[in-house]
Amino acid sequence: MKILITGAAGFIGFHLSQLLADQNHQLIGIDNMNDYYDPVLKEDRLAILKKYRNFIFHRVDIKDKPALDAIFENQRPDYVINLAAQAGVRYSITNPYAYIDANIIGFMNILEACRNYPVKHLLYASSSSVYGGNQTVPFSTSHNVDHPVSLYAATKKSNELMAHTYSHLYGIPTTGLRFFTVYGPFGRPDMAYYSFTRDILVGKPIKVFNHGKLERDFTYVDDIVKGIDKLIDKVPVADPDWDEAVDPISTSFAPYRIYNIGNNNPVKLMTFIAALEKAIGKEAQKVYLDMQPGDVLRTYADVSDLEREINFRPDTGIEEGLCRFVKWYRQYYQI
Repeated sequence: MKILITGAAGFIGFHLSQLLADQNHQLIGIDNMNDYYDPVLKEDRLAILKKYRNFIFHRVDIKDKPALDAIFENQRPDYVINLAAQAGVRYSITNPYAYIDANIIGFMNILEACRNYPVKHLLYASSSSVYGGNQTVPFSTSHNVDHPVSLYAATKKSNELMAHTYSHLYGIPTTGLRFFTVYGPFGRPDMAYYSFTRDILVGKPIKVFNHGKLERDFTYVDDIVKGIDKLIDKVPVADPDWDEAVDPISTSFAPYRIYNIGNNNPVKLMTFIAALEKAIGKEAQKVYLDMQPGDVLRTYADVSDLEREINFRPDTGIEEGLCRFVKWYRQYYQI
């Protein structure tokens, strides 16, 4: 397959590109290599990907419609996986326009490119953050998600609505993927587990928000990309008999689908920190703080759709996943 991946030098995009390149698919990678976090990490990921003969790279921002259209026109991908986005809940509080540019305008350009240069399937990253203030757990794709608590979450919900519109109007099969707290080697330095590891190793206190009373459905990156891989050729089809009164809202009369990809096992933050301390072999100094704006108390993925549709569920436990991450971190930073 010829597959175009945006955000290819990002955390998930890098791991997905490696997996698909090893399967001998023809890959077109796109990334703007921005400095939201250390660009050196992105350059190092990209250097690994460039070793694959079946991977070509374009340093392009998806906000740049002419440049994006030129790639689609020249390459004519069969499948598109949009992982390019401005990430981070807290950054959206202080830099809201970055999210409109990347997550709304950029995604609009992706949809238009898929309309003008037809593809077999568009898959795109959504987020567990769309569940916002929901109280019912586990979070199911059949739940209403109209109460986001951050602009980041609102842009991801918007992506799902925009995708549905293009699926309906132009018959583009689209699949939205709600990722749950992804972690692992070559991860994002702005994520808590990454900064915790750095601070514990150098003896700095870690910031524990809401006094540790948080739960997250931590999902190891290998499980995320395996799920994406299995969904690439699971192309949604229109259902003219779809009835909103009885059918799941994760499906539609249009060729449209939504899935959760999470570990289906929420872990208390203090349990997670204890597992990280064990992997590092050193106890953390902890500073307990109040809840941050835009944050939620718990995430918990219902993955029954994944199990039913592709016979898959993430299963990497935090002990194993954190050991792999800490091993990589020590090697990468020589610490």
